[in-house]
Amino acid sequence: MSAETVENAIAKKPAEAFLSKRRKKLVSDPLVDENPITIQVLGICSALAVTTQMKPTLVMSISVIFVIVMSNLVISLMRNTIPSRVRIIVQLAVVATLVTLVSEVLKAFAYDMYKELSVFVGLIITNCIVMGRLEAFALGNKPYDSVLDGFGSALGYSWIILTVAFFRELWGSGAVFGIPIFEYVSGIFGPDFKLATNGLMVSPVGAFIILGLIIWVQRTKTGYVEH
Repeated sequence: MSAETVENAIAKKPAEAFLSKRRKKLVSDPLVDENPITIQVLGICSALAVTTQMKPTLVMSISVIFVIVMSNLVISLMRNTIPSRVRIIVQLAVVATLVTLVSEVLKAFAYDMYKELSVFVGLIITNCIVMGRLEAFALGNKPYDSVLDGFGSALGYSWIILTVAFFRELWGSGAVFGIPIFEYVSGIFGPDFKLATNGLMVSPVGAFIILGLIIWVQRTKTGYVEH
């Protein structure tokens, strides 16, 4: 076979679909099968610290999604120009820049939330999920795939902490997003009926309990076993 024939065969190879099966798995796998919190046991600190209420947890989730997706994109675009010796420093610089941007936006447009989350937003810089995806995927893959990988990992992180926050706020404060659910339900059944809250849920112990239950249910369903 001549060189020209080989070149024509390569040129006619169809491009991968925009949302091929492989690319869909980049987003879907981290939701359950390769979840960064329940399977890889990363990002546990924020899962315990910011999940007492839904509002700050939602803001934290959006912040992490933005930082992971954008840092994956930037590092992937720069992957062929970053010297191996300084790659960690470059990754930290990119993540720190994005985290600072998130922090300044919160300070400008949601100051109360900024005061509540300022320390934890800053700690996104050292979040193992962010650095892990940069080192394991973005440095060796194209930008679009890296964005999908970052988005999937961030969604997997977000749904876990939002679930933890939902039950902690509901059982600990009797509310969801500040709406007094327990008070409303108690009012339906009359003055003699009152749903009691559990103070344990507003402590880190409550977060551990709920997170442990989520991990138990998930691993029972998927059959995942630690080796």
